[in-house]
Amino acid sequence: MALLVKKSKLPNAGKGLYTTKAIKKGEKIIEYKGEIIDWKEYSKRVDENKDGYLFFVNRKKCIDAFGTPQYKARYANDARGISRTKGLNNNAIYDVFGDKCFIVAARDIKAGEEIFVDYSKSYWDCIRYNIKHGHTKWKTTTSKN
Repeated sequence: MALLVKKSKLPNAGKGLYTTKAIKKGEKIIEYKGEIIDWKEYSKRVDENKDGYLFFVNRKKCIDAFGTPQYKARYANDARGISRTKGLNNNAIYDVFGDKCFIVAARDIKAGEEIFVDYSKSYWDCIRYNIKHGHTKWKTTTSKN
């Protein structure tokens, strides 16, 4: 898959993930990679506010892409986040296959489009809670990258 990382179309989102080739619905776009940790370490990083790139696979395996900017999947944003932009909608989902996580096309995606993937309602509920309670981590940014 030919993917590029460049400025996202979402305001204040930082970088985004773009495709240079058309992608068919149901096609795996990219594997979500990073450091493999367990639930105990995951919980520790959440408590330390170092959880912006964590993906929970199961209690024995979580993927932390925080320290691995070379893996492009971490740059896919959620178009249904805190601030929305008219005309931008999610076009992909996270899907777990065995013990690996992939971003998969939820519809046909045209060449040049930004990849947007649903982070989940619970993710955004947590972000809203942090903003409401003045946690400084979320005052300046609400993106994963």
